[in-house]
Amino acid sequence: MLLAGALAPGPAQAATAPVPSPTVEEQRLDQAVPQEILRRSGFDDVTPAFVRALENARSYPQARRIVVREGTALWRRAVDRAQGRGPARGDLSRDDDRPLYWARLGMTREVRTWGPGFGVSDRQRAALLDVLERTSRGQTDIRYPGKGVRRILVTGFDPFTLDRDIRISNPSGASALALDGTVIETSEGPARVETAVFPVRWDDFAAGMVERTLRPYLPKVDLFTTVSQGRVGRFDVERTNGAWRGGYPDNENLGSTGTVPVGDPASQPQWTTTTLPYAAIVAAGTGRFPVYDHTEVTEIPAGGTDPVVRADGPTAGSTARAGGGGNYLSNEIAYRATLLRDRLGLHDTLPGGHVHTPVLQFGAGNTTEVTDPEFVRNRVDIIDQVRAIVTVAADASFRR
Repeated sequence: MLLAGALAPGPAQAATAPVPSPTVEEQRLDQAVPQEILRRSGFDDVTPAFVRALENARSYPQARRIVVREGTALWRRAVDRAQGRGPARGDLSRDDDRPLYWARLGMTREVRTWGPGFGVSDRQRAALLDVLERTSRGQTDIRYPGKGVRRILVTGFDPFTLDRDIRISNPSGASALALDGTVIETSEGPARVETAVFPVRWDDFAAGMVERTLRPYLPKVDLFTTVSQGRVGRFDVERTNGAWRGGYPDNENLGSTGTVPVGDPASQPQWTTTTLPYAAIVAAGTGRFPVYDHTEVTEIPAGGTDPVVRADGPTAGSTARAGGGGNYLSNEIAYRATLLRDRLGLHDTLPGGHVHTPVLQFGAGNTTEVTDPEFVRNRVDIIDQVRAIVTVAADASFRR
């Protein structure tokens, strides 16, 4: 598990610790499909260059500087590729989010299994992994201009369910790469979009990665939306988020069931709600996929013991079992982000919530190829519609 806020240990703590094994997620990297994705995107040079840089480290502080530099460079390279800057370095379309995902895993595996001559403690290794995760996900690269430009924050996710299909891409992560640092024009003037990507791992969320990333920016932005992949053939603006983990395995094949773990659980609500202008979003023509105001939840009613599906949201005093976005990490990031909004006293002033994209599908009959024209078309259309939805949300919110 990554340690949020891990600090460099002192000399007395720096004794060499046993070298850990690669994680379940990192072990998938050796399969043929990830290697093909890296090769066909030109990102197959990322890990070898990182290894060479680490070999030059002569101390822990120097190693940390290398990790910060290389993690940040990976994020910026992925954003540049997605937005058409520089050479594509391969025949995979620029909108593909998977090179970033697999290249990052190559880097984390190297740090996890690295055994330098000067030795690293468990705490030092965890701190290196933490900073590598954060920098390579854009979480430390959120930069807004000064006055005169509105500020929007958008988040996406890594690919997931990779044991079902190792080829999977996540259009929310692809949207984050396409939108990062861009400016959209609204009826009230320009708005700068900054983005970050999150892992599909329960432990990272329990360690506070979402709050750590968003807390410095929510008081300063004008709108935010977390984004993830949801249902086939449709977008959903999720009305209500629930405080429940349903246990579905994450990218480490670990499950977690129970109340979403947050700080100050005594004041934790069972439900949070969107403050995005969902009616305006649903009514607008944002693209070829229909967009729904999704209000369904699953609850245990007050005084009851069994879960009940409610089409129109939770009833008073009920206990959450699934928000509109289910009870996986998409619901959890929405819950955490909107709970943070509310705890910062921003519920009535900051539009924010969660948008589910359609499931990204390959073309008919493609069960083995890593890409095809329909797959690319679907991803590009989803990215364009995410951009349009964000623009509509900004227009409707900023006119208030």
